[in-house]
This record gives sequence, C-alpha cells and structure tokens, in this order.
Amino acid sequence: MGRLLAASRARVVVCDVGGLGPPGLGAVELLARLRLAALRAGGGIRLRDPDPALLGLLDLVGLPFEVERQPEQREPPARVQEAVEPGDPPL
Repeated sequence: MGRLLAASRARVVVCDVGGLGPPGLGAVELLARLRLAALRAGGGIRLRDPDPALLGLLDLVGLPFEVERQPEQREPPARVQEAVEPGDPPL
C-alpha cells in the first residue's frame, strides 16, 4: 500500500467496507494493518459505508477512522397543489 500511495501522491485511501458482512476481529485486524501501512506512507484511510456495528467495534479497540459521509438524502418537496388560471401561459 505504501508504494501505491507514494506513486499516486494520494493522501487518503477510501476503503469501501459496505460489503464486509457482519463485523468481526478479522475485519478489525485487516483495517488496522491497512491503517498502519497508510500512516507509514504518510497517508490515511477513510471508510465508506461502514456498518454501525463495525464502527462500534473499531471504537471499542481504539482505532480511529474517518468516515466518508454519504450525501444527505433530502425529503421530497411537499405536494403543492397549484390552481391554473385560464389566462396563464403554459410552462
């Protein structure tokens, strides 16, 4: 990983962890090793789509990770009923 970070000049590696399944110690060990390699190369790791249980487990063992936030999903606008007047031009 260090060589890849150096070659790409990236400072942060984004790891999509959404498909890891149920979090366990294997996932924690993998992420700890990736984090250590990234830190040694002068970079960092950001997690994408982590399971809340994984974040809790990482917090429990003392491994801080940045989390890539998903764009906010806005509520659809409330339904507005508009009256059409006979002389209104079409849109």
